[in-house]
Amino acid sequence: MFDGDDQAGESAPDERPGAWFGADRVPPRAAAGPYAGIVVNRPIDQVLTYRCGPRVAAAIRPGQRVRVPLGKGNRLAVGYCVGVEDAPPEGLDPGRLKEVAEVLDPAPLIDSRMLELTRWMAEYYVCSWGQALDSAVPAGVRNQAGTRVGTFLLVPEETRQALKDQTLKPRLSPKQAAAMETLCRATGPLTISDVCRRAKCTAAPILALRRQGLIHSVKRRVGLGEAFGADEGDGESDLPDLARPPGPPGGVGPAKARLTLTPEQDAVMAALRPALAGDGFAPFLIHGVTGSGKTEVYLSAIEQVVARGREAIVLVPEISLTPQTIRRFRRRFDRVAVLHSHLSDVERHRHWQSIAEGEVQVVVGARSAIFAPARRLGLIVIDEEHESTFKQETVPRYHARDVAVKRAQLERVPVLLGSATPALETWRNADRGRYVKLAMASRVEGRPMPAVDVIDLRREKKFTGGLSESLREAVHRAVDDGGQVILLLNRRGYHTFVICPHCGDVVKCHACDVAMTHHKGRRLLLCHTCDAERPCPPACPSCGKPGLHYGGIGTERLEKEVIGAFPDRVVRRMDSDTMRRPGSHEEVLAAFKAGDVQILLGTQMIAKGLDFPNVTLVGVVNADTALHLPDFRAAERTFQLVAQVAGRTGRGDKPGRVLVQTYCPDAPAIVHAVRHDYEGFVAVELPEREGHGTPPFHRIVRVIARGPEESVVAKYMERLGVELRGAAEPSVRILGPAPAPILKIRNLYRFHLQARCPTARPLQVLLRDVPGRVPAPGGVELAIDVDPTSML
Repeated sequence: MFDGDDQAGESAPDERPGAWFGADRVPPRAAAGPYAGIVVNRPIDQVLTYRCGPRVAAAIRPGQRVRVPLGKGNRLAVGYCVGVEDAPPEGLDPGRLKEVAEVLDPAPLIDSRMLELTRWMAEYYVCSWGQALDSAVPAGVRNQAGTRVGTFLLVPEETRQALKDQTLKPRLSPKQAAAMETLCRATGPLTISDVCRRAKCTAAPILALRRQGLIHSVKRRVGLGEAFGADEGDGESDLPDLARPPGPPGGVGPAKARLTLTPEQDAVMAALRPALAGDGFAPFLIHGVTGSGKTEVYLSAIEQVVARGREAIVLVPEISLTPQTIRRFRRRFDRVAVLHSHLSDVERHRHWQSIAEGEVQVVVGARSAIFAPARRLGLIVIDEEHESTFKQETVPRYHARDVAVKRAQLERVPVLLGSATPALETWRNADRGRYVKLAMASRVEGRPMPAVDVIDLRREKKFTGGLSESLREAVHRAVDDGGQVILLLNRRGYHTFVICPHCGDVVKCHACDVAMTHHKGRRLLLCHTCDAERPCPPACPSCGKPGLHYGGIGTERLEKEVIGAFPDRVVRRMDSDTMRRPGSHEEVLAAFKAGDVQILLGTQMIAKGLDFPNVTLVGVVNADTALHLPDFRAAERTFQLVAQVAGRTGRGDKPGRVLVQTYCPDAPAIVHAVRHDYEGFVAVELPEREGHGTPPFHRIVRVIARGPEESVVAKYMERLGVELRGAAEPSVRILGPAPAPILKIRNLYRFHLQARCPTARPLQVLLRDVPGRVPAPGGVELAIDVDPTSML
């Protein structure tokens, strides 16, 4: 949980002597420095120093990738140059230093501020600098996807001038003249075969031109389109997610339709304008109820920075779930790059190049878009900042929201965090004055918040796990009146568990300590943790008796029930089982918007970012799915999910209604969600968090060990816990170790412990120093998760 007060405090990047930072915005070419600081994508917490031979010294710069010998066997590894100096760090013998083998990039992939940001990530998230750098540069960029090295023909300037002066052409044969004309007219590099094809000649006249010194051949790495010699007019960028071809810098689309701002939107923009016009770090929390028009504020703010010739990065929780938002950005700006998981490495590389070259005004994407190489960054926006998908679950385990705040601080630009249900960490930062809080408490055009009623499932006599009688009747009324319905159930599959009525054992995954989910359409049991599949057993795997009981309800079973209850209506399901094909989200949502689908049901992917004016009823089929998980954020997540899905209705002229089915109607998360009362929920939840020493009042680092033998992992964690307690400052509290709530995943047993402290620095120092003193047994892996979002 990074906050804006860490500018020079506990979470600031390490600026000790020897930290290798480039000094300028774009790293300068190395002068005479023969020593390079290199970091590699290994859990090695140090900058390695290498000598640079004359050839390397002339080419190497901070931000480039290099190949260096590593370890006793001197196997070559790829690393990043993070600094070049004339002398090695004090205490190192220059004669014993290894030499950089090769510079891989003709120009730096990242600039000095990205080096600084990734160095901060390494310090804050307790990983190596090389691991942080690898996460910031997409694989397609590292591999230079979509390019190849080839031999291309170059026309020297003196030859071009001789052609203009008409002094050269009389000396050329007709075929040579045709080849020369082709080369001079080309907009990109051409190979010999390209020229032969276009000039309709053999290679002989081209080779003759080269022997006379009239043309030269050079080796270059170019894009595949260029390398294949695309004809004039064929060389347009084929970036599928650039909205329009590049226009003049700084322009927003001419004659774009803009909405008139509401008084609240206008007030928020008035508060933002000084920061948007300046050159300083300014963090804002825009707390706007669902339907208050936060997206229009984002668009208006981005227009201001684009008009100044700057660029904006917009982070969204999941790009495939927000097609409406993307369309609004594309209608408003000429050059929008959309980064999403369906891009190929080639497309991602080309996007990276377009952004780095200043051809893009707005970058929209999920968490990794925060590393987009915008050179004139003017604004960062994090939409739905509370979403857990902004947290990376593999090394480096960064939170994109917090990295965004840090990048805004380093770039000296404003950052907007928007949500109807902010994360409690964000809310407390605003309460403490670290972020400026801007409220949008009313819906656009004065529309009322939808009425929310609770259905107490304890009192529903004929309830079978899907739609209660009350919800079923409400759906009938809504669709009969011409409205549309959204039904939320955050559980996939047909049945959510299979149990033996004789011995009571639940059928679990062989590899995970997780109940298998029955997917009736596929006639399989699936593990939603490791994706393992197995046939439905004819008898109990434990006691061998037949007659297994299939219980619980998932979206697949709910879909069947709804289709049976409403056979004359079109019903569609959205979950990760039905939305596997690229573009499937957009197809279903387009059909729903057009009115071709009357009832849309699914998991949490239908709870966010949707704006359909004709939705008059939202039904939360089971509000309790996450309420009782062993995670201190369970109540917060329940409140957020119910409040967010409730906001999908009543966004048009027709009034909306929400029905929430629950067995726990008195739970504070449910009580305040149905009242649209975020601040009331905060007033209850924050004292609970403070009393238990959990965020936002304390920082947490979770340490997880996993291995194939349960006893070995348990003993290792016991030893590690003893060492941590012995080395910890008095302000640090160690809890555990204990078995993780999900003991086994993918045949690896998991034990964890927590380290808590009011501030982050003691935890980071402790977890960087101590684990190395307790070597992990063979086969045991250790993971360190700073600011974890999941405790399972």
